[in-house]
Amino acid sequence: MRLFVFGAGYSGKAIMEEVRDQFEWIGGTTRAADKVDELKASGFEAFLFDGESPGTGIADALSKATHVLISIAPNDTGDPVLNHHAKDIAAANPKWIGYLSTVGVYGNHDGAWVDETTDCKPVSKRSVQRVAAEKAWLDFAEEHQFAVQVFRLSGIYGPGRNAFENFKKGRARRLVKPGQVFNRIHVADIAGAVANAMQKPSTRIFNVTDNEPAPPQDVVAYAAELLGVAPPPEIAFETADLTPMARSFYGENKRVSNQRVKDELGYTFRFPDYRIALNTLIQNYA
Repeated sequence: MRLFVFGAGYSGKAIMEEVRDQFEWIGGTTRAADKVDELKASGFEAFLFDGESPGTGIADALSKATHVLISIAPNDTGDPVLNHHAKDIAAANPKWIGYLSTVGVYGNHDGAWVDETTDCKPVSKRSVQRVAAEKAWLDFAEEHQFAVQVFRLSGIYGPGRNAFENFKKGRARRLVKPGQVFNRIHVADIAGAVANAMQKPSTRIFNVTDNEPAPPQDVVAYAAELLGVAPPPEIAFETADLTPMARSFYGENKRVSNQRVKDELGYTFRFPDYRIALNTLIQNYA
């Protein structure tokens, strides 16, 4: 089996590492030339792809791929992979295609529970684009009779990207918006769930998210407790100095169910809530 990954970034590379022993060849793309050597040093073949034009060598690599993963965000012109390599993927006739999306497609549900059957009500431009990209991939699957699995991810964290890093960089804040909760997902669980899904090709949507939607300030307070430091003071959301993108995240309040991943993929989450994850991650900050 041969895996080609569009977007060998934080999540994409974690998946590549997770399934390394299952594939005889794995290749991935990056936008940055300096990342090429990093991918090669990890034992993967590397390709440059900026999303603006077909990448050199990608068509040939795709012609031999049995599995294709897309971890690249759409833009104003649509999905970059479909725009530039749809014909190459169609010609390859892969056994499995995976698309990493976001729970942002659900929009705001005022804290109510949502699952994969819930109507999407995207609020932000980036989430509207994600809904369009999901549809494009599902239409592509139907047209060519491929199995395409869409993975809707919640807020991603893990080694090098977590609450402890914010403390280290002096950026830890406890923003409080009453009633606001977020789901999260450890990058290792993204890799684990996608690896499980590869064994069960289907055209299906999965929420890949933890068990416990929680107020963001609770996560910061728990990280401070583990670090043995005082938590930063609470800041009212209304008066907080936030970028427009950061503020837009707080306009989407929902609790996302992961039951389908457990039931249909048989996946057991390694880090089902933020406390279990932070208790493990703190070992790198002792």
